[in-house]
Amino acid sequence: MMGGSAAPAILAREDGATIAYHRTSGRTPGVVFLGGFMSDMTGSKATTLEAFCRARGQAFVRFDYFAHGASSGEFAEATIGRWKDDALAVIDALTEGPQVLVGSSIGGWVMLLAARERPERVKALVGIAAAPDATEDLMWAQFPEPAQIALMRDGQIRVPSDYDERGYLITRRLIEDGRRNLVLRAPLPIACPVRLLHGMEDKDVPWELSLRLAGHLASPDVTVTLVKGGDHRLSSEADLARLCSTVEALL
Repeated sequence: MMGGSAAPAILAREDGATIAYHRTSGRTPGVVFLGGFMSDMTGSKATTLEAFCRARGQAFVRFDYFAHGASSGEFAEATIGRWKDDALAVIDALTEGPQVLVGSSIGGWVMLLAARERPERVKALVGIAAAPDATEDLMWAQFPEPAQIALMRDGQIRVPSDYDERGYLITRRLIEDGRRNLVLRAPLPIACPVRLLHGMEDKDVPWELSLRLAGHLASPDVTVTLVKGGDHRLSSEADLARLCSTVEALL
């Protein structure tokens, strides 16, 4: 799964944290994959894009956020802002020239934050079930009042997840930092081409969120593709082929 058995390379952060990554050298524009919440860089979308870019001779980077996969950090200390900083560190240190950012789920939020801070480095964006403002609209707002009270009182709660039998740890720190990084409360000054792919059977992030995001983007070149029957992961063979063709058209 890890691009052969090669161990990931390590990018050191100034605070001593480490970001694990795999980089494929090649021409620009490069492609950077930003994974989802509690996901890592070994998933099928990341590795499929890596093989696609290698075959084209295109530069590619996949990496693990703070407290994800092979990177350092405790999840209780993780925030959207921290993951945005990880993405910027990867873009700044590991890529050259224009990049196509591909963000899956919460990675779609991180992608938008990074693009807003590095507009000169971003050629285009591809969201896969993009989940901007998820901590506020898909977590906090959906929690019943007792869970909200417990989260504020105890600093963390666990919520059920189809992807982890222990449930997901949600921290007060994550929610409060999320509020400092909301992007759907005002127009988004992102001018590059944007492609949003979303499954209509997504039980985690409603497909309507991609339409809402499209309306907030300043770019005139925004396309939303709704996949009938598609789930949150969009990892079937047809989904992965669609992802590669979407990226190819932008390159």
